Amino acid sequence: MPIRLIEIYVPNDFKESVVEVLAKHPTLGVWSEKIAGRQLHVDVLVSAEESEPILDLLEKKLSGVEGFRIIILPVEASIPRPQKPEPEPEGLEKCETESTRPKSRVSREELYADITEAVNLNYPYIALVVLSTIVAAIGLLKDNVAAIIGAMVIAPLLGPNVGLSLATTLGDFKLAKDAFKANVAGLFTALFLSVVIGVILKIDPTIREIATRTQVSLGDIALALASGSAGALAFTTGVSTMLVGVMVAVALLPPLVVLGLLVGSGHFDCAWGALLLLLTNLICVNLSGVITFLAQGVRPLTWWQADRANKATGRAIGIWVVLLVTLVVVIILSYR
Repeated sequence: MPIRLIEIYVPNDFKESVVEVLAKHPTLGVWSEKIAGRQLHVDVLVSAEESEPILDLLEKKLSGVEGFRIIILPVEASIPRPQKPEPEPEGLEKCETESTRPKSRVSREELYADITEAVNLNYPYIALVVLSTIVAAIGLLKDNVAAIIGAMVIAPLLGPNVGLSLATTLGDFKLAKDAFKANVAGLFTALFLSVVIGVILKIDPTIREIATRTQVSLGDIALALASGSAGALAFTTGVSTMLVGVMVAVALLPPLVVLGLLVGSGHFDCAWGALLLLLTNLICVNLSGVITFLAQGVRPLTWWQADRANKATGRAIGIWVVLLVTLVVVIILSYR
């Protein structure tokens, strides 16, 4: 059972409000102390699945209070071992979104913090893109599956794509902007470097690992949909994103590098197939990511944010579906 420690800082006058919120949800332990001035410090040990409704109620009641602050910390272990809390008594007030929220995911705040960190466009991100592109290009040219897998392990493409899906789900335009910038920067960096390698080296488009990525099949679409869904689930459930990130890299990095190599070497007919595969995978990864977040009950806190998010999500899903259908038609016509 994953556990979280919620540290609450609030003026002592609002102690009753904190007690009222905590009484509505099962906890594993609560400790409080007065600190400097008239501030109150409350520590709440709670299962990860119960953290979001507690945080939502506290934010609704106390967000406008000066000195109010919440800090969420993951707990590796607790001694004595915490016992699973008793089920909530019937009739207790619940958070508005709690009834539709699966019990198996982390809180919205944790999810947002993790993904915000993953979409940072910085030197390490670009460096990892460059390194993964070089390793992938060598693996493709040598028909070396192990090298290609190694490139996908270090490719940092999971964060920006899952970030774009979460931004769409929450209607968060700032997160969408950051995720889009990181995604575009990563994709164009890998494409540019691949084109340069294609110009310098002699590229044989009949190499098996290259040739298989110049055609699109229904299996590729299913793979990309599964990759996007796995990426979203990794963040919402706390599973290691390092391993799941390989799935997203499977869908994006190899066809992207193949596209650059073939364009750089002048094999434009084959490059067209790699481009179709890349675009199909990008659309599928983001579409399935949005759908997975919705299925996991990820919603904004307030009703006006939810209304904006619902409109943004509806438009985004419609656009992704139309683009996917259009690409499928183009693929069918191309092979005819």
